[in-house]
Amino acid sequence: MDCCKLENLEITFGKQGADRFAKVSYPIRYGRFCEIKTPGYLFQLNLNGEIKYIRGLNGNWPHPAEWLKRTDADDWVFYSVGEYNKIFSLLGEYYLPYLPYSSNSIWQHNPFADPTVAGARRAWCELQARLCSVPLNGASAEIKNFLNLAALQDAAALRRKSQALHRIIGAQLSVLPPDTRHVDYEIIPLVIADGCLYHCSFCCVKSRRGFSPRSKENILTQIRRLKAFYGSNLSNYNALFLGNHDGLAAGCDLVSTAAAEAYAAFDLENSHIKDPALFLFGSVDSLLNAQNRLFENLDQIPMNTYINIGFESADKDTLAQINKPLSIQKICDAFQKMLALNRGFANIEVTANFLLGDRLSAGHHDSIIELVRNGLERIYSKGGVYLSPLTSSRNKHDLLRTFYKIKNLSRLPVYLYLLQRL
Repeated sequence: MDCCKLENLEITFGKQGADRFAKVSYPIRYGRFCEIKTPGYLFQLNLNGEIKYIRGLNGNWPHPAEWLKRTDADDWVFYSVGEYNKIFSLLGEYYLPYLPYSSNSIWQHNPFADPTVAGARRAWCELQARLCSVPLNGASAEIKNFLNLAALQDAAALRRKSQALHRIIGAQLSVLPPDTRHVDYEIIPLVIADGCLYHCSFCCVKSRRGFSPRSKENILTQIRRLKAFYGSNLSNYNALFLGNHDGLAAGCDLVSTAAAEAYAAFDLENSHIKDPALFLFGSVDSLLNAQNRLFENLDQIPMNTYINIGFESADKDTLAQINKPLSIQKICDAFQKMLALNRGFANIEVTANFLLGDRLSAGHHDSIIELVRNGLERIYSKGGVYLSPLTSSRNKHDLLRTFYKIKNLSRLPVYLYLLQRL
């Protein structure tokens, strides 16, 4: 770690954060990064010289434990403390990420309208432009090189880089699996299939394309280009998302090959952050059709694998209402397979998505309770259930009451699904 003071800037290069993601109720950073501290703000940059976090240091900042984070899609997310215990009960995390775009969040607060929060981003732009002219006398060669690199990463450059990421993977990721919360949504995206097996009427995040797996050549090209894209900061990632909306349907060979090749190419074993993780979306049919060989292969890769399945409902009228072409028998069979996989594989966790809304069939929420309580003989800690609030719902308070009713009765962990894109 290298430190120096230039004018009113305190600079720390190569700072080491935590080496494992943790559930904590205080600000924590992971991997290696650089800090620039001014009288008013703490700016934290990744190893490519790109701004990553901003936290205010004066009394006008909303809360000393809250911060802004920039994603690889060039979105800014505000992390709010809210009420720690309440947020953890709802999300399984101690912080509530407020997103700058329309999502299915049931929270109405807009922290980006706060002049202090908006001012933090302006303050970074001003400082970033100033880095070109800061006298570097007394700074080490490493700090000089890093500040020169950071001086190039202005708003336009960052926007171009996010667009380059989408070109490399050939898609924009409209939603990440809810389980990526375990790594604070910090994943390397690798698209192995496009489109969806179904075209449900409620869905606002999936494309209308039919399902189509990518070729192995396309996947290997993505891996090569992604490695160059992340550059020096690649070592700060320990997680991989095999997208897009139904990676599981790509089949055993494609999923296994993509996971193994990416794990090796991205050197996830030697990441600054331990406990590598793999994330996929799956559908009811892709889960039922998946061969045991696939799960055996994934269980052997030294990563914790999370597969999120879109059940949506176990109520016949609701399935018809949302145009989901599945039978109740298939839903139940897939749910039982989910439970069996969670019991049978130490490194694999399959989780479930269900809808939460006040305009669905009267039997919808009861059908969820039937599965997550009456369908289980005891409480299980593995295999979470995520409830996704529909934007068409009229009464947010009623949704919360319904959520807690299901959560309190469930024999599986239950959380809200906060849609976050990349």
